[in-house]
Amino acid sequence: MKLRNAQTTIIIVALAFVFVQCGGKTENTVTQEEETVATRNQETLVAEQTSIDEVTLELNAGDMLQFDKTELRVKEGQEVTLTLNHTGQMPKEGMGHNFVLLKPGTDIAAFASEALNARENEYIPEGEEAVIVHTKLIGGGESDTITFTAPPKGTYDFICSFPGHYALMKGKFIVE
Repeated sequence: MKLRNAQTTIIIVALAFVFVQCGGKTENTVTQEEETVATRNQETLVAEQTSIDEVTLELNAGDMLQFDKTELRVKEGQEVTLTLNHTGQMPKEGMGHNFVLLKPGTDIAAFASEALNARENEYIPEGEEAVIVHTKLIGGGESDTITFTAPPKGTYDFICSFPGHYALMKGKFIVE
């Protein structure tokens, strides 16, 4: 019995020693390595953000009358590639969506009222100076991609100009 208790004690002490020794060193090494990797990743991200002249944005809209993002951020002068995806299933005649970027100070309600009469132009009033850029009108399962240069610094409104959608389908396009 004494031998068995002694062996058990030795095993417990040995395991505790290994646990403390390995656990301590492994934890410190991993933590140090994780900090180094995190620092490098952060430095790379900052470097990429300050040197990129292009940005790709994706905006989704479904049959529930809402964009999945209400704020988009870009840098002044960047080449912006924006893809609008209609994630719903309804056709564009009944639940069409578009992305319309408006100039600052645009009366959104007045613009939307004019858009009502522009069905033949996918609800974008012809000759409208308030529009900076827009996608085509798309239905369920469709996408449209546009590329444009980010305007000067400021906050711009974006909407869907399909009749009745602008009240819920809107957001801010922030240029830094």
